[in-house]
Amino acid sequence: MNAPDDWSDGLSDHAATQVRALVADAAAVDGVAALGGHVLEALPHGRFLTITAGGGLSAVAVVQPGDPAELVVAPERRGQGLGRRLAAAAIAEAGGVWAHGDLPAAQAVATALGLVRTRELLQMRRPLAGSTALPLTLPEGITLRTFEPGRDEDAFLAVNGRAFAWHPEQGRLDRAGLAGEMAQDWFDPAGFFLAEKAGTVVGFHWTKVHPAEAGTPAAGEVYVIGVDPESGVRGLGRPLTLAGLRHLEGHGLQDVLLYVEGDNVPARKLYDALDFTVSRSDVVYRPITQD
Repeated sequence: MNAPDDWSDGLSDHAATQVRALVADAAAVDGVAALGGHVLEALPHGRFLTITAGGGLSAVAVVQPGDPAELVVAPERRGQGLGRRLAAAAIAEAGGVWAHGDLPAAQAVATALGLVRTRELLQMRRPLAGSTALPLTLPEGITLRTFEPGRDEDAFLAVNGRAFAWHPEQGRLDRAGLAGEMAQDWFDPAGFFLAEKAGTVVGFHWTKVHPAEAGTPAAGEVYVIGVDPESGVRGLGRPLTLAGLRHLEGHGLQDVLLYVEGDNVPARKLYDALDFTVSRSDVVYRPITQD
């Protein structure tokens, strides 16, 4: 078994396939994927620290630019200190590490390394049944339409940048990042809603559909929703959310999920009012001395 010594930039296609298989194997045991969707979509790009044994991949840590690290250990290799070794190396490289699901093993590693929770991202869910029956009332002067590729990128990015200026990931979305998202198989402009006032985009709701996988049914997602803080429009979050839920229910999906920062009180109040409930907590751990 090799020791985690050197970070490498990028992976071979074969190694990327091994990482995806390792994540799937671990998720079957843990009930949650150890690497986020955007990390998996970015493979084979990123910085990687791997541990192998007998020609197989035992564990891997991944860092995407500007983000905390993410890591996974093969179920059959756990209890050997690999998680702690990788986590320590990941903290040295990226300053923080995600723990998807904040599982007991992750908590134990964090305690051993003297790490504390510095960010909480909640996954919330609700059934889609009945979404079309909920009244959708737009503020005066607001109209809805769907996103048109080749026309709306700049307007969307401008509103997104203002709405998420405070957000560590969404706030840095640029034209290249948006193009990458739009190139994904799941992208569907028919599920990307724009709110306009006098022809100017003032809000959006971008939905996503997760296909069925290995016994897990397909599900919709409130991928990202935002309102331009400079627009002066109030009461737009609820109807924007409902527009997306109606769209997803119309696709025959049973459930919808979303992710929201644990300390985003206004958003959580909106989702609570729409009967979303917390289904999972993902956290970022950092050294206690780090801001």
